[in-house]
Amino acid sequence: MEESLEAVGLRCVRGERTLFEGLNFTLGAGELLRVGGPNGSGKTSLLRIACGLLEPDSGQVRWGGEGVRRLKEEFWTHLLYLGHANALKDDLSAAENLGVACALSGLVVDERRIAAALGRLGLEGRENLPARVLSQGQRRRAALARLALREQAALWILDEPFTALDAAAIENVRSLIGGHAARGGAVMYTTHHETSIAAGVSRRIDLGAA
Repeated sequence: MEESLEAVGLRCVRGERTLFEGLNFTLGAGELLRVGGPNGSGKTSLLRIACGLLEPDSGQVRWGGEGVRRLKEEFWTHLLYLGHANALKDDLSAAENLGVACALSGLVVDERRIAAALGRLGLEGRENLPARVLSQGQRRRAALARLALREQAALWILDEPFTALDAAAIENVRSLIGGHAARGGAVMYTTHHETSIAAGVSRRIDLGAA
């Protein structure tokens, strides 16, 4: 996990409003980067730009010195992105949804590991229920169970990972993020929760309201 994520001169405009401009940062192995700011300040847009899913109006995001939009699939093999939406199919069970998500990322996992990941997030006994009957908090935990199976992804980008979680689940996710950083992984995330996560280097960017 030697690569670093680098943003150079990022500018993002929505409509007639500039959300941010001249934004620079570097996120290296074992480091955390928390993106703060009020609603509408561009936090989700910044995360999507960092993933290569959204093109900035100017500037560039690089992974290992190469532009992420040029690297495309090669970059995405190193990335775990969890957006604000849970991206679960209602007719599939929590276990089936997790299996599909892993398969789409090229990760082969067996039923035992899937059950263990869901159990770690507090869904033991609910693994085979269709997602449509799960509460919002349970659906979020089902999505976050991917963290327990993607330790080898060098970069995690997480949009509001603590939303809709109870105290026990928040602690589990904090532990997963801290453990990833301890293994040399890099994590970029947004959150409205004031929670500390252990890491050798932890930085924060605050986007101001336009």
